[in-house]
Formats: sequence, structure tokens, C-alpha cells
Amino acid sequence: MSKEMLNALDTLEAEKGISKEIVIDALEAALVSAYKRHYGQSQNVEVDFNEKKGDIHVYAVKEVTEEVMDSQLEVSLKDAMLINPAYEIGDTIRFEVTPKDFGRIAAQTAKQVILQRVREAERNIIYNEYSAYENDIMQGVVERQDNRYIYVNLGKIEAVLSKQDQIPNEHYKPHDRIKVYVSRVENTSKGPQVFVSRSHPDLLRRLFEQEIPEVYDGIVEIVSIAREAGDRAKVAVRSTDPNIDPVGTCVGPKGQRVQAIVNELKGENMDIVEWNEDPAVFIANSLNPAQVEDVIFDVRNTKFCTVVVPDYQLSLAIGKRGQNARLAAKLTAHKIDIKSESDMEEFYANYDESAVEEVKETEVKDEATTDAVEETVVADDVQTNVSDSEE
Repeated sequence: MSKEMLNALDTLEAEKGISKEIVIDALEAALVSAYKRHYGQSQNVEVDFNEKKGDIHVYAVKEVTEEVMDSQLEVSLKDAMLINPAYEIGDTIRFEVTPKDFGRIAAQTAKQVILQRVREAERNIIYNEYSAYENDIMQGVVERQDNRYIYVNLGKIEAVLSKQDQIPNEHYKPHDRIKVYVSRVENTSKGPQVFVSRSHPDLLRRLFEQEIPEVYDGIVEIVSIAREAGDRAKVAVRSTDPNIDPVGTCVGPKGQRVQAIVNELKGENMDIVEWNEDPAVFIANSLNPAQVEDVIFDVRNTKFCTVVVPDYQLSLAIGKRGQNARLAAKLTAHKIDIKSESDMEEFYANYDESAVEEVKETEVKDEATTDAVEETVVADDVQTNVSDSEE
């Protein structure tokens, strides 16, 4: 058994990457349990496994006391001094109590415990390996699906793709190769659980890093992403090098770079806009392909603005079902109200008329106030004259 055990430990370490120390700790714990079960539960025992020879020794650990109350846990000072005169009260002595048939019993009893510890070690290895990929992109193979998840094989583990993390109208078949974003990795009681996504905005960020070297190197930076998975996305980029056009770099020659990303996302439309430190310019860029005439910010709330576009560009600026305006608002983190030039002219005309009326009302009020003051002054004078005449 000793040679077989050592060979098994070497195989586990070589093939599954589980260190001998982990298995030996599990083995010793299992042997203690086996001994107590078969030879005495109340004994305090230790098991020593020799890593070089594979020998197993069981020791009963007893404490040196003046008077023995429990012979399985204690030894008298008198008996201890017969072994070694240096022993004192409170010391512990190990007595070897290895039974002759303990090897067979230990192997049978410890098998399940060892396998459990081995499974736990394997789970920890897998968890540590895949937790390093959290917030990163991986390629997997679709294996199967049920009412809740699509199961994607990532190599050593099967990840789950929930309905909300799927791209709408995208159909997955067994053996399909897809790129997924690892949103989180959990270490559950049943083992590591990996959750992946196809609809997460950061999937776009990782795809840009894969397809565009300048983004990966940090020369072109992705500032923000607004995405409605499967339909359309807007990506704001800027360059740390003034000689490099960030939008042109991401689009690539004849649109080859961005087209590779669009193909991976099954035709999801992609708008790449240039970020600008001036919010008005950035908002105007974000509404691409619509032309913007003016951006007016609310003086009370700078996160709210009104965008003026030509009449014939109004529907383009708003987009189908308001999508273009909605994505621009997400991209810039502003509330955007889009108005046509004619609407703004009408607004300003109404504003001017109301302003004139307010001025007239103010003048009328001022005249009435002046008359009232004059009447009060005259009354005061009359009262003063009457008083003087009486005197």
C-alpha cells in the first residue's frame, strides 16, 4: 500500500496539479477518523505519514498528570518518568498504537474523505484560474441550453449565459464558437460558477482591444460606451497622441477593423465618435450622423441641455424609436432635449412676447404705485395745513 499511495500522490500532482501536502493533510485527517471509529473514539491520536517511505504510524497523545482520571487521555507522572526522567506535569507524550491491520482499514475508510478533499482542491484550482479572467473576454463552445441558461464550455468549466446576458434575436446552436465576457466568478458549495455575457458594454471594450492594437496599447482610449445589444452601440474615443485620429484608427482601412467587431456581434451597428473636453462639442458628436446647429445648457442644471438641429435632421437626430438620442444621452451622461430650428424660433418669439408683456405689466404696476404715493403725499399736506390753521 505504501508504494501505491506514493505513486498515487505523484500522479495527482503531475496530472491534476494538486500538491502532495494537500492530499497528505487530507489523508492524515482521514486516518485519525478511521482509527477513532474502529479502535476508540475518546482517544486523542495523531497520524504521521512518511512522505519518503509511505509508512503510516498512529500515536496516542497523552498528557502527564499527577493523578490519572482518564487512562486514554492521561498518563501519570510516575509512569512518564520511567520513560524519561525529564518529563514534567503538563507535558504530552506520544505512544505508538498502530494496529497491524490498520493499513487495510485506513485505506477503506479514508478513500471517500481523500476524494472529497481532492475535489475541493480541484475546485479551488479552477476557481483561482477563472477568477483571473473576471472582467475579461474568453472564447467558448456552446454545449446545450435549457429554459434558464445557455451552457458554454470554457475548457475546464462550463459557464452559464443567462437570458438577459444574451443578444436579442441571436440564436445559439451546439458546437457554435462564441466570444463571451466573464462578468463574475463565484465559489459556491457545488464548485466554481462562471457567469458570462454577450450583452455587457465591456464586451465591446475588450473586442476593441483585441482588434485594434492602438486601443490595447493605450494610444487610443475608450472613454465611454452606450449599447443596446444586438441593435446599435456608440463608442466615444480619444487619442493621447495628437498626430493620431482616434475615430479613423478604430474604423480602420475601408472599415475593416470595426467590421470585424460588427461581424462578431452579428451585425450590431457601431457609431464611433470623438470625445471632446467641451461638453457641447461632445454632445454634438454623439448625435452623429445628425448635424447639430447649437447646444444650449440649462443654467440651473448643467447636466440638462437642448440641442438644436435643422428641421430636416430632426427625425435623424432622434432616431428610430428615439434610439439615437437615447444612446447619445447614455454616452455623454446628459439629459438631451432635441428641437428643430423652427421650434426654437417659435419658442424665442413666444419668449419675446411674454417678456414684453411682463415689462408692460411692470410699468403699469410702477405707475399705479407712483400715483398712490403722490395721493398719500397730498393727503399728508392737507392734514398738516388743517392742523396749522387750528393753532
